[in-house]
Amino acid sequence: MTENETDKTLSRRHYLTAAGATGVAALAGCANGGSGSGDGEGGSGGSNELEILHGWTGGDGQAAFQSMLEGFEEAYPDVTVNDKAIGGGGNTSLNTRINVRLGNDNPPSSWAEWPGKNLLQFTEAGLLGDIEESVWSQNDMKEAYVSGPQQAARPDGTYVAVPTNIHRMNNLFYNPSVVEAAGVDVSAIETPADLTDALAQVEENTDAVGMAQSSQSPWTTLQLWAAVYLGQSGWDTYQEFMAGEAETGPIADAFKTINAYSEYFNSDAGTVGWQEANNLIIDGGAAFFHQGDWAAGMYAGTDDFEYGTDWDCVTFPGTDGLYALNMDSWVYPTNNPSPEATEKWLTYVGTTDAQVRFNTEKGSIPPRSDVPMDEFSEFQTNQYSDFQDSTAQPPSVAHGLATTPGVLSDLKTAISQNYSGYSDSAAENTAQAFVDAFDN
Repeated sequence: MTENETDKTLSRRHYLTAAGATGVAALAGCANGGSGSGDGEGGSGGSNELEILHGWTGGDGQAAFQSMLEGFEEAYPDVTVNDKAIGGGGNTSLNTRINVRLGNDNPPSSWAEWPGKNLLQFTEAGLLGDIEESVWSQNDMKEAYVSGPQQAARPDGTYVAVPTNIHRMNNLFYNPSVVEAAGVDVSAIETPADLTDALAQVEENTDAVGMAQSSQSPWTTLQLWAAVYLGQSGWDTYQEFMAGEAETGPIADAFKTINAYSEYFNSDAGTVGWQEANNLIIDGGAAFFHQGDWAAGMYAGTDDFEYGTDWDCVTFPGTDGLYALNMDSWVYPTNNPSPEATEKWLTYVGTTDAQVRFNTEKGSIPPRSDVPMDEFSEFQTNQYSDFQDSTAQPPSVAHGLATTPGVLSDLKTAISQNYSGYSDSAAENTAQAFVDAFDN
């Protein structure tokens, strides 16, 4: 569930607001039946209709979900599925729907949600149930899931979600024809600063822009900042940032590097979405593009645009050996309307069959270590190999895995309010606002 054009800002206070006249009593009621053992408020088995909500209304996400859903229906023909894709403005409409329904003590059976610290907004309000015994003890999940996704499924120590995929964040996509015409040696780009020189070389020697970028919404800038920050300051400093212990200097330095990149952005970066920016790679209008690996889904869907020939990808400069990641997961809400059907769904999405079906379409890699890679693309196989060889898997700041929803909201606000211009003062002001975000 990639965030396309809008922000994702949920917190417990929003649930209290959404509860309105029903008040805290509704939330308390929603917190009953906290175990995923089929004995929740909905009765021993509840309804046999599985109501699942998600934001995949088109593109590779919709195809991936439909493939996984077909596999579930084949495995559990006794379960009636009520699939609701909530479109409109990225995930904002989905978030609003979930917000209202939880506030009204009327949760769906399950919904797609970012794991990690993003789930704390729900667990702290008692809105997600324990599924360790009913789900995670099945299908060798504890043994097969790699450590990062497994930890993200239990941010407070209790298993409340099942991750289905891993997206890589520290990618640098490029158009080989443009890069070669510019005389740029991609293998020589070792640091974020080296990339600035490469961008300049592209614009000196070709008609293409150095870097495709979308700054229409703050998440893309935050995402690029995180890659530069990780590349310049390293994993240890990145962890300090996640813990709210970072200093302003390195944060500002990463923004100043983006200032340098901005000289080589497409002129309409502030008004286009990431897909439109990515089209510049496809059309040969740009040399480089930083984005999550879902960008590769666009390339795969383009006729006569082949990996290794027409497009390629390297690890973002300075982040070799690291696999910065984002994930999607499915959760088990308390007071579940269909406990047994929901457990079947969550158990299935944790299987190798489900993860082959979903990830081959989505462009991501599976969080299980025992998924056969025969049906995956060469690009995905290479990504999977990098993941297995990685020394650390930094969680995404821009997608809620590394920070709580409140902090994430403040980081995006800091960019919107302070980083409208690519100047040193803007970089320094935004850096201070980033530090302050952890104190609010």
